[in-house]
Amino acid sequence: MTKEKYNTLSKEILDASITVHKEMGPGLLESVYELCLMRELISRDILVKRQITIPLYYKGVELEKEFKIDLLTENEIILEIKAFEILLPVHSAQIISYLKLADKRLGFLINFNVSLLKQGFKRFVNDF
Repeated sequence: MTKEKYNTLSKEILDASITVHKEMGPGLLESVYELCLMRELISRDILVKRQITIPLYYKGVELEKEFKIDLLTENEIILEIKAFEILLPVHSAQIISYLKLADKRLGFLINFNVSLLKQGFKRFVNDF
């Protein structure tokens, strides 16, 4: 995927997230926002999958630990959905881990429990 395609898709993801936030407002469960955002992205003809499992490998051996990506768009961009009053460093570490383990270049940590969604929208890159 080209940088131009990443940027175009990123703008669509931000706009879709703002649309969901305006429609639903803050204060709901993460699962509500996840499903609503998935529906909004699909309505924009964006390929999206939810609850994608990432296995953990160490020295070529699969370990008994799996992680789940909330949403994966166009098989490239990870969306981690939150609904917290305050995001903690562990939330950033979570998406950074997902990017590395899934070998993806771009991800967004989206916290819907804010008054203005742009305040809860964080971009993370992995070798981008």
